[in-house]
Amino acid sequence: MKNEVVVVTGASAGLGRAIARHFGTRGARVGLVARGVDGLNGAKREIEAGGGSALVVPTDVADADALEAAAARVEEEFGPIDIWVNNAMASVFSPVKEMKPEEYKRVTEVTYLGVVYGTLSALKRMLPRDRGTIVQVGSALAYRSIPLQSAYCAAKHAIAGFTDSLRCELVHDHSHVRITMVQMPALNTIQFDWVKSRLKRKAQPVPPIFQPEVGARAVYWAAHNNRREVFVGMPTVAAIEGNKIAPGVLDRYLGHTGYDSQQTNEPEDPNRPNNLWEAVPGDHGAHGRFGDRSHPRSYELWAARYRNWIAAALCTAVGAGYFALRPRNHDRGGGLRLHPHRRAA
Repeated sequence: MKNEVVVVTGASAGLGRAIARHFGTRGARVGLVARGVDGLNGAKREIEAGGGSALVVPTDVADADALEAAAARVEEEFGPIDIWVNNAMASVFSPVKEMKPEEYKRVTEVTYLGVVYGTLSALKRMLPRDRGTIVQVGSALAYRSIPLQSAYCAAKHAIAGFTDSLRCELVHDHSHVRITMVQMPALNTIQFDWVKSRLKRKAQPVPPIFQPEVGARAVYWAAHNNRREVFVGMPTVAAIEGNKIAPGVLDRYLGHTGYDSQQTNEPEDPNRPNNLWEAVPGDHGAHGRFGDRSHPRSYELWAARYRNWIAAALCTAVGAGYFALRPRNHDRGGGLRLHPHRRAA
């Protein structure tokens, strides 16, 4: 794993920043792709301080040609790309009835098409070599949409559909290129301070909230283990599985609770900068303002990582219990054994 070449999109802040740092501090050479130059330079300093190498490549992932040029530059500087992480995203907090067509277009271009363009650039290099891993950063919202984030939810649904189609094609072609999707819970990132919003109160992730390092560890693990999909956090599992069982119930529940659960009690500033059309200047780091409410680990992710050992332990325990409690038929001395199909005289 040391010296592997990794590309992370959306690497300037939030989850992408945590992902890039996690790879970099383990000796990877990381191509940092995002629009925000200040944040990219901050990520580069963190990675180099941790012993890794980083290349800053300012790029808007909605521009397919620019993203292709970024991939070429990373390979020129670091060599063949081993892992490509599609993480860049944009969103708008707003009821559907107040959304603008250009906002839907922009969120789709960044959050969905940015993944498509990144995947195409990765495949262009990985398929001829017959090796490499593509990690799509997803969300519980790829399965279960919530109010006020229709553009983002739709884009995450689209990523899941695109990824499933590509996975089938890789199987058909007997390719050793691997693709996996990591479904995230609510994370404590800067997203909620710079996303465009029409809400009256400040936006927040739907609790329970996890630190971005939890997501970064999941992406790193998924990149090095053969799993089709990884769910991070029990809320992600509950949302996905609950939607399979009772989607109508969730519609009504979220209709009643989904507005308040995504807002704090603080009033929003309608004139604050947002990052929908261009990067917000400054180095914003990986963390948002919800650190005191955020969990540093995911027990569900731990269980997913060690599921084979857990299954083996459970089977062993069940087997031992069976043999310990199984009735024994002692036939000693003058004891009477009954044939199962005959009655005693």
